[in-house]
Amino acid sequence: MYAIVRAGGRQEKVSVGDVLLVDKVTGQPGDAIELTPLLLVDGSTVTSDADKLSKVSVKAEVVKAAKGPKIVIMKYKNKTGYRKRQGHRQPLTQVKITAINA
Repeated sequence: MYAIVRAGGRQEKVSVGDVLLVDKVTGQPGDAIELTPLLLVDGSTVTSDADKLSKVSVKAEVVKAAKGPKIVIMKYKNKTGYRKRQGHRQPLTQVKITAINA
């Protein structure tokens, strides 16, 4: 059994025991969170109806806080001496899927 869930602006395919990185979620390591299911596949049964999905819950546990890769932003304008360098690391959260209750 697996589910497609909405996690931090993206859709992720998850099953029980998966560990994934999502956008930053409030909570400490060990806290339980619930993700919104968009699709549920159980063998040959595919559930995408909103009424049936409202009864489905996907539980996850916060493992740790993490950061994404360093992204370097360079701005440069020719012949004017203008240069600007900026960096960014996206804050992420590592979560482990503990249960999919249908």
